[in-house]
Amino acid sequence: MRRLIPALALLLGACASTLPPATQPERPGVRIGGEGGPMSAGLVEQVTMSALARDYVGLILEIGEHEPGYVDAYYGPAEWQAEAKADKRALPDLLALANRMVADLEAARPTEPEVIQRKAYLIAHTRAAAARIRMLSGEKLGFADEAEALFGIRPELRPLASFDSILAQIDALVPGQGELTDRVTAFKAQYQIPKDRLQVVMDTAIAECRRRTVQHIALPANERFTLSFVGDKPWSGYNYYLGDAASRIEINADFPIYTERAIDLGCHEGYPGHHVYNALLERTFVREKGWVEMSVYPLFSPMSFVAEGSANYGIDLAFPGDEATAFERDVLFPLAGLDPSTVEAKAELMALTRQLARAEYTIADDYLAGRVGREETIARLVKYTLAEPDKAAQRLRFIDTYRSYIINYGLGRDVVQAWVEQQGPDRWQGIETLLSSQILPVDLIPEA
Repeated sequence: MRRLIPALALLLGACASTLPPATQPERPGVRIGGEGGPMSAGLVEQVTMSALARDYVGLILEIGEHEPGYVDAYYGPAEWQAEAKADKRALPDLLALANRMVADLEAARPTEPEVIQRKAYLIAHTRAAAARIRMLSGEKLGFADEAEALFGIRPELRPLASFDSILAQIDALVPGQGELTDRVTAFKAQYQIPKDRLQVVMDTAIAECRRRTVQHIALPANERFTLSFVGDKPWSGYNYYLGDAASRIEINADFPIYTERAIDLGCHEGYPGHHVYNALLERTFVREKGWVEMSVYPLFSPMSFVAEGSANYGIDLAFPGDEATAFERDVLFPLAGLDPSTVEAKAELMALTRQLARAEYTIADDYLAGRVGREETIARLVKYTLAEPDKAAQRLRFIDTYRSYIINYGLGRDVVQAWVEQQGPDRWQGIETLLSSQILPVDLIPEA
């Protein structure tokens, strides 16, 4: 496998040493001598792990040549991406390579805690890559098995009937007669942002999300983003991280966007969500440490569980308690030309609706396994997500495209929140630690 690591090459040149092959990692405590003097055991560990990390980047880029969208972000050397395009190996060859890489990583014996965590991170992400290769090759996995293989955590699949009590509470809250979904849709229509005011409302919401975030997290001085509205997408918002602390945020304007959603999207896609996460990873690992594995983001990986979970938890972190409701009432409603008289009832509805999030896992499991057909699945989404039929159809399009990825939102939020709040009273410090780390989903779950 190709190994051309610029930072590593400079290091080895200074030490006049030879990089050990990945299949023969150095034993802890070994010193590599040369004209520049011996390297410490810790430095040897980093050199060995950096070589394996370079192989990992090449593997992810080559998988991306087989599956558009698999590489969510890449800001490493352009020549590495060119190599992946020029040397596109067949899926069986990539699977064999991934399995060898896992063996190489497992054979490494680092002693420094930072390198031990780096090894665990690379193993988890290489295993996820191998699982994705198997899926691209035609292997079928059950919903929970797939989620665990790709994202490193196994979701609970609850019976849909367990969510009926939440629907009953919503039914008592929302006025009117007829089907609950229709009543919820009519109630929420009061809070739809008019198309001609969408730009100013979104700009204002994102600016407030950023203002609240930078009070607690020091961001790169050159961080920035662009915002645009798009259509015909299976998602409601997307952050494309471009490197150099820059993002392109796209919002799907095909369906109504409500005032609370402006806050959600501003936090989730921007601050302290995806934009901040990627900017901190780039600064901490790629620029400060030269750890090349963090220059590539494979979408179907444990990284996404942390990314989506922290982005959703970031909404509550930036707007704790009733602060989101107050910001909507005092700032966003006037900008959108809306009546704020029932904003508290809307907030109660949103809180109850959030409790329905995991119903989607069971619905997706039945659909992807072929136990329930498309039309019945849309009907289930209408009932248990309270989305109108065309919005439910769009959500099914998301499930068709991303499958078990959906666990990263609701379950991810809950796991991240529990972990952050266990770190101490300063929750912003906890989230900054998470966003600047190689912490894995398994590390977020307390030992039994």
